Amino acid sequence: MKTYDTVILGAGPAGMSAAVYGTRYNLSMLVIGRDSGTITETDEISNYLGFPSASGTELAKKFTAHLKDLGGTVRYEEILDIKPDGGNFTVTTNRDKYTSRTVIYCLGGVKRKLGLPEEERFAGKGVSYCSTCDAAFFRNKTVAVAGGRNSAAMSALLLSRLAKKVYIIYRGDRLKAFPSSVRSVEKTGNITVILDSVIREIKGKDSVESLVLENLKTGERRDLRLDGIFVEFGHIPNSGLAKKAGAETLDDGRIKTDSGMSTNIRGLFAAGDVTSGSNGFDQVITAASEGAIAAQGAYKIISGGG
Repeated sequence: MKTYDTVILGAGPAGMSAAVYGTRYNLSMLVIGRDSGTITETDEISNYLGFPSASGTELAKKFTAHLKDLGGTVRYEEILDIKPDGGNFTVTTNRDKYTSRTVIYCLGGVKRKLGLPEEERFAGKGVSYCSTCDAAFFRNKTVAVAGGRNSAAMSALLLSRLAKKVYIIYRGDRLKAFPSSVRSVEKTGNITVILDSVIREIKGKDSVESLVLENLKTGERRDLRLDGIFVEFGHIPNSGLAKKAGAETLDDGRIKTDSGMSTNIRGLFAAGDVTSGSNGFDQVITAASEGAIAAQGAYKIISGGG
């Protein structure tokens, strides 16, 4: 079995950045990912350097093309296990096993859910976690977005182009998206923001028909008639495999890393939304930065300088 210098887990911005830098360091390398990550669920990215406006899918394709130009490839497989093994690492997927001297863990996160008992029953029947994927199904309908940060604002703006009416429902007293996104929401006539409120129940027969909202200040409850809800509560770090391998994690599930993106296990690095790096500022540009730093750390170990 070939032993790679590094195996990069995840093909999103962090993993692809690590791979590009890994090729420049001339590391024998393998990138494994199930897909291109949650970036492909983003309709518009307007803050990645050099791209005033691009969809997440467009950026993901450019990342892949860049790596391919450098001779790198991605294997689209499901990662099942990571195991430190006598100074190396064994990575098991649904198709094969791989051995490497270092691992760069860039598996991002999974969408956070509402946590309501009826949520699973309505998944795909009015409850969605991806506006880019499902917005077209709600043309000329009424929808809500649950959440108040940038992903929620961007989701609402996308939906406003297709839906008749869009509500943003947030438990805070103001939206916490980027100011530019908040201004865009405020200027969009078919978006209404409902603050200080939470969703207590999803109602409907065969699909979503209404939400029960509770005002956190007054305790008042009311029904909001609509056709669908998009959940944008951020993500839960996908750190389980790293934790199982012995990596230290914080209370919120993020993998604890130092300034070089190294974990407490020598040779195991982590980058992107799954880490404690960049002060939890989960952006494409910070993920790419962390991936590059992690690749440098792997190179130092391989070259004997780390």
